[in-house]
Amino acid sequence: MVQRLRNRDQVAPDAPAAALKTEAPKTIRVGFILQPHFSLVAFTGALDALVTANLVTSTPLFEYSTYGIDSRMVISDLGINISTDGVIENLQIQHRGDLDLLIVCGGFRCSLASNPKLNTCLRASEKLGIRLGGLWNGSVALAHAGLLDGQECAVHPDNHAFMKETFPNVSVSRNTLVLSPNRATCSGPVSALEMMLKLLNQLKGTELVRAVREVLSCDQGAESRDAIPLQMGDDPTLPESLRGIMELMRKNIDEPLTLVELAELSGVSRRQMERLFHSHLDSSPSRYYLELRLTHARRLLTQTNESITNVALASGFVSTSHFSNCYKDSFGISPSATRAKVASKKAVGA
Repeated sequence: MVQRLRNRDQVAPDAPAAALKTEAPKTIRVGFILQPHFSLVAFTGALDALVTANLVTSTPLFEYSTYGIDSRMVISDLGINISTDGVIENLQIQHRGDLDLLIVCGGFRCSLASNPKLNTCLRASEKLGIRLGGLWNGSVALAHAGLLDGQECAVHPDNHAFMKETFPNVSVSRNTLVLSPNRATCSGPVSALEMMLKLLNQLKGTELVRAVREVLSCDQGAESRDAIPLQMGDDPTLPESLRGIMELMRKNIDEPLTLVELAELSGVSRRQMERLFHSHLDSSPSRYYLELRLTHARRLLTQTNESITNVALASGFVSTSHFSNCYKDSFGISPSATRAKVASKKAVGA
């Protein structure tokens, strides 16, 4: 069992001599709701930013607490049990000052179903003006509580299809993190740390963030970036022409463009396009496009209730049999078997 790390936020006796000086700083209170099977690395990444901020200042700036939904003992995605400070039913929030930020911690195996207890807690926090956040797919919980309608959020790529189908009034970002005045969401472990650093910058300024980055050895010139791209096509190291072609492919999944159309729209010759894909992606344009469409299909199969025929059409296949053959060749399992496997897992989880 991993015990709570509360003692880490005390200033170490040998703290850096250049510790930042602050005058009567306001303590920021942060709560973390740990869902069963939450991502431990995403949670600790976010927490480490707060702990390190306390270490590099003369007076601790942050207080944090953890909460389970039904139990004080919560299992992480690594199978490690974490002892929390309490459960959300005992979370006494009567004034905004009682808590400044409340973050729902998700993970790859976290349930995507609505939880009444969690909904009640989040809505009560929203009414008090408490800023809400989500790690990995924690934004799914915020959406279930109706707290993301008309807003943009970040979520793990595997949950994009589920979010778009289940919450049509929520804008799912292609970026790994999204910050707004009252929300903070990110899609995974790396972006969890980056999200917290950007929150630190908003709350306490750039000087503190630079000090924290120095300690965590993550100062890679990311301070000026608003987000980190999710897709390979956003990789700035790739040629602009190649990124443009990949973007065209992403935007035309259900009605695929021909290679001739892709070449014409991107302003390159077909032969040049083939060379770009071979040199930088070790693939051909047609193969990459097919894999993109099949990956989209797999997400629809595992996260939505659309029929296999509709999934095939939404992924650019006019023939269900052709779709099934391509899918099985790529993933080693048929679309119907994939759907059955998902149903079986849900039945076991229930």
